[in-house]
Amino acid sequence: MAYYEHVLIARPEISPQQVDALIEDITKTIQDLGGAIGKTEYWGLRNLTYRIRKNRKGHYALVNIDAPAAAVHELERRLRINEDVMRFKTIRVEALDEEPSPILARRDREERRRARREGREGEDGLEFTGEEE
Repeated sequence: MAYYEHVLIARPEISPQQVDALIEDITKTIQDLGGAIGKTEYWGLRNLTYRIRKNRKGHYALVNIDAPAAAVHELERRLRINEDVMRFKTIRVEALDEEPSPILARRDREERRRARREGREGEDGLEFTGEEE
């Protein structure tokens, strides 16, 4: 079996729960056809670089797949029919990466920075120096 990274962009009108249901459907399809799913990541509602079907945003998701080529072809056939999927891309890779993707890693770093910054600042937004007046 081969390894694949599959990224899809879903319509912005659907909810994150519907995107999760779509990912579960992908998982079930791959497993029924003899494959396995590695990690799945929901990247959230993000801005598109260019408009797709008059939409400026889309729900992004990443799925790592370990499956035969026939299973991936069937998955792509089903996604072409699905009206909620605007775009998808499947890329064959040498090995699946179990670490968080660069998108999620950057988001985590930004959240940690924000938490540290908010922890040092007082209620009025000024930085706390530890000295009393």
